[in-house]
Amino acid sequence: MPGAPVPRRVQPPARRVRGLEADARLAKVIRAVVFDLDGVLLDSEQLWDEARRAVAAAHGGRWRPQATADMQGMSSVEWSAYMRESLGLSLDAARINELVVGELLRRFESGLPLLPGAVEAVRRIGSRWPVGLASSANREVIDAVLERAGLDGEFAATVSSEEVPRGKPAPDVYVEAARRLGGRPRECVAVEDSENGIRSAAAAGLGVVAVPNRHYPPDPSVLQQAALVVSGLDDLTVDAVERAFGGEGEGESGLSSDRRLDEQEVESFPASDPHSDWAGPPG
Repeated sequence: MPGAPVPRRVQPPARRVRGLEADARLAKVIRAVVFDLDGVLLDSEQLWDEARRAVAAAHGGRWRPQATADMQGMSSVEWSAYMRESLGLSLDAARINELVVGELLRRFESGLPLLPGAVEAVRRIGSRWPVGLASSANREVIDAVLERAGLDGEFAATVSSEEVPRGKPAPDVYVEAARRLGGRPRECVAVEDSENGIRSAAAAGLGVVAVPNRHYPPDPSVLQQAALVVSGLDDLTVDAVERAFGGEGEGESGLSSDRRLDEQEVESFPASDPHSDWAGPPG
């Protein structure tokens, strides 16, 4: 940031927090941090793509060049319907969902593709704030991954987009994550890697830390919606988050004014998205 350096805050001894009733000194501006799963903690976006392609090829589907991008961020309900209706699979949506998840979990049997620093980042951030998870992955996948990674006890709340009306880039999954954490979206920070994930978190009102996906890097115009961009999870530190969102002179959301989405951006946000009919917050 330009200007005089922001002095580092004196923190109380690190301790695990499990709810927003924690000491207010641990949450002066930021009340919780919400992680995405695929592409942030797990190097799995391409594995989802492989699983869907395999199921499509085996059941009469016709893969389209834009299908991979279209399905990123969709909930299981949305992408299974997309595969049936847009790719022409000869199965009902529930069976498509079951087969794709099975293919994905088989790929995890040879080893969980955790990104470098994933476990340490969750525990490091979790020693300062309650942490949540807001993922497009199925509940079955979320629970299996967190258990195998030894992270199932680290999160105060986890949400699958199949548990809310709409997947990313609509804001539903992040709004619900904040609700389950007991806070308001504007008091939370999201850690995201993809275009639709960044859009989802920003539309919900969370501040955004971006860790750009190396397989599917976000468009620079979308990346500008993040207040902090880090190259890897080792750079996701308490100090970096506090400097980005908790500095002097910032608004109550913790975002500096030049980083906050204005009303016009939020209203028009999903209009160009190929798989969302969400057209801004209700009037």
